[in-house]
Amino acid sequence: MPAKILVSYDGTDNDVDALALGRVFGQAGGELGLAYVRHNRESEERQEEIAQSEAEELLAGGAKWVGLPDAPCHVVLSGSTHEGLLALAREHSYNIIVFGSAYRTTPGHVQPGVSCERLLESRPSGISVGVAPAGLRVRAEVVISVAAYVDGEGDPSAQETAASLAEKLESKLLERATQAPDLLVVGSRTGAPIGMVDLSGAARYLIETVRCPVLIVGRNSPVIF
Repeated sequence: MPAKILVSYDGTDNDVDALALGRVFGQAGGELGLAYVRHNRESEERQEEIAQSEAEELLAGGAKWVGLPDAPCHVVLSGSTHEGLLALAREHSYNIIVFGSAYRTTPGHVQPGVSCERLLESRPSGISVGVAPAGLRVRAEVVISVAAYVDGEGDPSAQETAASLAEKLESKLLERATQAPDLLVVGSRTGAPIGMVDLSGAARYLIETVRCPVLIVGRNSPVIF
């Protein structure tokens, strides 16, 4: 399946970081969309119209920031951000959901926020997860010169995904993070069901130590750009 990327966007700085990472995936040939999750419907009709309009304007601003004013923008009504995003991704055949790091993450570091963590804990099937480091938005241009990968044992999904990205972005490809990469693709743990995103403890530790965007792919589920 060709890469379709859904960026979780609420207008905060860290979600602008997510847009910056989404733009990188778009430059690699992926199709980009934006989503904002509203948690409650307003009781008054006029207030509901205003809330919906504000959400649509927020997404339109994000689409303009990323340079794709015509990108699909989705307003989702769900009590849970990660559940709303997951349902939307499946409905529209997105195979990557991108998040920014948690609020107050040290610039350059990767720390999944609450909604991203809940999505990872749910072990989604068929949906890869991207996480942008804090502050990615401030770079004038995000250049991926080196892409690295860490596969699960017996599963080349991370390698195949990283190779696809490296080819499109004209990047050097490395096995494991043997030098500071500009992008890291991480596979799911050995023994996970096919398609499931399920991180090992070692993979989680690695994500916390790198200083670059991360893409986590499901078991035996490479993403081809």
